Amino acid sequence: MDVTAWASELGATLLAGRLSRRWNHVQGVGGRLRAVERLFSTGDADLLVATGLVHDIGYAPGLADTGLHALDGARYLRKVEAPERMCALVAHHSAAHVEAELRGLTDALGDWADERTPLRDALWWADMTTSPDGEVVTFEERAKEIQQRYGPDDVVSTFIQMARPELAGAVERTEARLRAAGINYV
Repeated sequence: MDVTAWASELGATLLAGRLSRRWNHVQGVGGRLRAVERLFSTGDADLLVATGLVHDIGYAPGLADTGLHALDGARYLRKVEAPERMCALVAHHSAAHVEAELRGLTDALGDWADERTPLRDALWWADMTTSPDGEVVTFEERAKEIQQRYGPDDVVSTFIQMARPELAGAVERTEARLRAAGINYV
């Protein structure tokens, strides 16, 4: 099975028509991840790009259940028998554990372990440096956009503030790896 083609088709099916802006974002994330593939083995690189293309499917109508899109996406992926590592990466993408705590969903997220690897950092980096329209942005621009979109009283705005150091760390570590490898990422 070509996991990237499968993920692209799944993402398009669930997001492209109903949530076109979200689809633009995940395609942008996938593109960012294709640019950094050589940091990883072929299997890991394929899984990483594929995960980028489905990381936000938990927003899709019919899948959104708990209010935590990372959890809802991981549960759906498990149901359709996606690779377990993909499920875990989606479940924990972009410091989802912080939002899970705010929503009282820490135990549910505990079905998957956060692998805390350079591959996981790269996923977070791509998500946190890609705008809702799929364009490359800085981490600061992305964090500001999220807060503006959700407003000051929303749990997502609280989450982004609480998770900022952890998210920034993943972005910084990934960009250091990219510079060391001579990969242009801007």
